[in-house]
Formats: sequence, C-alpha cells, structure tokens
Amino acid sequence: MKTAVSHIVAALAAATFAVSVAAAQQTTGATNAATTKPKSTKPVAKQRKPAPVPKHDDVGGSPTLLGQYGDWGAYTATSGGNKVCFTLAKPASTQTKPPNRPRNPVYFFVASRPAENVRNEVSVMIGYPFRSGADATVEVGTEKFAMNTQNDGAWIKNVAEETRLIDIMRKGSDLTMTGMSNHGTQSIDRYSLKGLGQALDRTDQECR
Repeated sequence: MKTAVSHIVAALAAATFAVSVAAAQQTTGATNAATTKPKSTKPVAKQRKPAPVPKHDDVGGSPTLLGQYGDWGAYTATSGGNKVCFTLAKPASTQTKPPNRPRNPVYFFVASRPAENVRNEVSVMIGYPFRSGADATVEVGTEKFAMNTQNDGAWIKNVAEETRLIDIMRKGSDLTMTGMSNHGTQSIDRYSLKGLGQALDRTDQECR
C-alpha cells in the first residue's frame, strides 16, 4: 500500500511538473532572446511553445496508472482540462559528491500533451535547486545531451535532439543524469531503461 501511495504522489507531482517545465522553457527562451546578440546565420536551438504553469488543483483528480513496465510507470491525468500522458521512474542508484547530501525525491519522466502537440518531452525533477546557469547532462551509452536547468527541473537544451534521445533511450540499458546544486554538490543518478519502451508505447497509445 505504501508503495502504491508513493507512486500516486509521484505521478501527481509529475503531472503538474510536466506543464510547469514547459513554462520554464519559455522563460529560458525569452531570457536568451533578450540577452543574446544575433551572430551570423547559425541555426538556433528550437524552443517549444509552453503552456501556463498549473496549480496542483489544475490536475484533475489522481493520475491513473496505465501499467507498470520494469522501473517505468505509465500514467494519464488531466491538467487545465487537457489530457496529459507520462511515464516516470526513480533512479536505480544515486550518488552525491560530497557523499550523503540530503535531497528531495528524484524522478525522470517523459510527457505528452496532445492539446499542445507535444510528444515525449523529457524532463527531470532533480530533488534540489540547480546551480544558477549550470547545465546538467544526460548520458546513455556514449551519447551525451545537455539539459537546461531552472530551480529543481531540467529539460533538454536543444529540442531538435529530443527525438534522437528518446530513440537512444528505447535501445539503451541504462541512463546517467548528472547535475550540480546551488551549494556545489554534484549528483549522479543512474536509471534502468528496462521497460521504458513498453511504457512509452502505452502512453503513445493513450495520448494519440
């Protein structure tokens, strides 16, 4: 029972966070646009159009568990009257340097918001406030992806790489997420990717 309740709490937090991350993306994009001078014709990393930040009340009822696949749970919920689907997992192992530093719960999740045409958006709840201006890193095998950070959330820096990251995650066995807190503590979280493909297939089916 305790495990089931903790999964529901995590899912509720993720349903809310899935939309608030989008708003953080807008804030970061707007700040970059305001402070960065145009340079040549280099392509700029895509920024996804965000939704407004919801309150917990905006998530209609408890998320519904669609299925548990390995370490990954597939869920559906509503936010602001719109359907949200997501899959989430907790790290299989965590490490901090210096060791044993306290953290809030940590989750890696992939969300879809059909009303906004957002599919398989990668985000992380890291369990502490990130150091201001510091990127985080997701590593699967030999592939590394930079992550924007704000408060305790992270999302892929270049949205154009998100589809490739999802594909690599589907094929991989484990994933490592590295970040730095505002107190200078480094975190290294390792996730098993077993069951991720099945969980994503289930949420894709639910949120067509």
